[in-house]
This record gives sequence, C-alpha cells and structure tokens, in this order.
Amino acid sequence: MEVPKLFTILLIIEAIFVSQIQVQTASGNSDLFREYIGAEFKNVTFADVPINRNVEFHFILSFAIDYDTSGTSLTNGDFNIFWDSYNLSPSQVSSIKNAHSNVKVAVSLGGDTVSNKYAYFSPSSVDSWVSNAVSSLTRIIKQYDLDGLDIDYEHFHGHSDTFAECIGRLITTLKRNKVISFASIAPFDDDQVQERYLALWRKYGHQIDYVNFQFYAYNKGTTVSQFISYFNTQSSNYKGGKVLTSFLSDGSGGLSPANGFFTACERLKSQQRLHGIFVWCADESKANGFRYEKQSQALLACPN
Repeated sequence: MEVPKLFTILLIIEAIFVSQIQVQTASGNSDLFREYIGAEFKNVTFADVPINRNVEFHFILSFAIDYDTSGTSLTNGDFNIFWDSYNLSPSQVSSIKNAHSNVKVAVSLGGDTVSNKYAYFSPSSVDSWVSNAVSSLTRIIKQYDLDGLDIDYEHFHGHSDTFAECIGRLITTLKRNKVISFASIAPFDDDQVQERYLALWRKYGHQIDYVNFQFYAYNKGTTVSQFISYFNTQSSNYKGGKVLTSFLSDGSGGLSPANGFFTACERLKSQQRLHGIFVWCADESKANGFRYEKQSQALLACPN
C-alpha cells in the first residue's frame, strides 16, 4: 500500500509544481506594440497610424542625435532633433496622447546614419557626455511631453565599458529624475553592437524595460524555425529581459510578415513568450496602408 501512496504524493507534488510554473509564465505575453516614426521624412503623422485601443501603443520618434544641427560634427551628448519635427511636433504628440489613452511616445537615440554618414557614439568622457545628455534630453523630452527613451546607436568609438557606463547612467538619471518612465535598447546580431549592448545589459539591465531586438537585420528569407532559434538565442543573451519580435515594413530583411512572421509570433504566444512586437517603420508602412500594423495589434489584443 505504501508504493501507491508515494506515487499519489509524487503526482500531487508534480501538479503543484506545474501549476506554479503556469502562474509564473501566465504574464509572459504582452499586448505591447511599438513603432518607429519620423526618420525618413515621408510626411507620416501619428494620426495616420491605426491604433487598436486594446493594446499598449508606443510611438518611437527617430532620432535624436548628438551631432550639430547640420549633422557634421559630434557634440558629446548635446542632442538635437533629427526626426520630421514638422509633422511630428509637440502639439501633435499632445493631440495623439489626448485622443488615445493607450498611447505613449518615446525618443530614440543614435540610429544608423546622420547626413548620409554613420552616426557614431563618441563621448569625450563619461562624465561630460552624461552631463550633456541628461541636460539636452531632459529639455527635449519635456518640450515634447515624451514618456520614454530608446537606445539605437549602431556605430561606436571607444570601449564597450564606456558605452555601458554612459548609457546606463543616462537612463538611471532620467528615471530617477522622473523624466522618463521606461527605457529600451535596440541591438542586432553584430559583434561590435552586441559587445556594447551586452556590457550595458550586464551592468544596467535592471534599468532597461524592453529589448527591441532588430530581428530584421538577419538575412532576408529567414524561416519560422530560424526566427524562433534566433529569438531563443537573444532571450538567453538578454536573460530576464522582455525581448520583442520585429519586422521591416518593406520585408527586405529577416522574417517578413508575408513569409511567416505572424506564425512565429503565434508560436511564441502559445508558449507565453510574446513580449510585444515592434516595427521599422511607420514612414514606410504608410505606402501599404499599415496592413501589418493592424494585423500585429489584432494578434496582440487577442486574449488567446
């Protein structure tokens, strides 16, 4: 009689353990949708983009860059606006946020290029860069009534530790000063890029709310199974982070919406691992009527 009792006890313990895992992972999925906007000056506005009221929606203004306004000289953390500020002005930020209570707006730093050349992260020193960045970004964020910060530097001068300390201290200070309520990073699978962002993650990962991993930087023609493998790898690299899935509006890289992106997202959602979706970018999506934005948000808003 003892063996059946022991077996029953083991079954009960296993059931409790499984239920605890389910509880822990039940909140793994998210209804977060994020979209970069303004970098390509195609006259797109916030109001052009369809917004599903059942998702959390983040617009990400692209970009603020620490170069002078002509885009020719580095300014050591003194940021200027390089997005389409005519169509994406402070009044338009206010208007879209007033019209949609689920909308927040962030600003992204850096980007790939400025004035048709690489935009470099190149601080003179940690202290001076952080001081200038805190001051200039606080001014921009308050002027536009923004909510968050995204880090999208892709080219670098200096060591990974310098990048980690500058960006980590910037995010920490802006959060402590209640200038921003969330922060994200936007790395991709490149040795120089990953070296910097992983150094930042190791020291300041607790200050970073989302990882906008650029899965579209992988080769065009990526399959669903390859995408899932890449997602698993980056989730391990940024362990404990909310790694979002992503696609390009024009389908020119990675796993495109036309070739299985949403299949991959459904699979991750069934595993309680779909932390959100982001898109590059609204400027390009305008031409196709934002069809994939609508599909993404419908998927995220669906409870099952």
